[in-house]
Amino acid sequence: QKQLVESGGGLVQPGESLRLSCTVSRFIMDYYAIAWFRQAPGKEREWVSRISSPDDSTEYADSVRGRFTISRDIAEYTVYLQMDSLKPEDTATYFCAAGLPLRSGSRPETYDYWGQGTQVTVSP
Repeated sequence: QKQLVESGGGLVQPGESLRLSCTVSRFIMDYYAIAWFRQAPGKEREWVSRISSPDDSTEYADSVRGRFTISRDIAEYTVYLQMDSLKPEDTATYFCAAGLPLRSGSRPETYDYWGQGTQVTVSP
């Protein structure tokens, strides 16, 4: 059983919006912080945002702060990443990941579970 499943990627023009979804198991939703990472071809995986549990505190990378919003719907077992004012440099495969709240941060190795990724392409 897959613990995290992403959806919502696609091809958009600069300035447009997309909302990514990460559906998780109940166990993950109850006990883990969820983060979004992205990876462009030839580049390292980059931390984007994180929402903690149970307090829903949020954090953002400087590159997306003010444009992206992370949130979660506990009843739907889903974490969202609302991406507005998209830029070509946002093009990447986006992954959601789950890590223990006191251990997880911005480094990929601090996360225990990963989704399969969803592609986001921003191009005129």
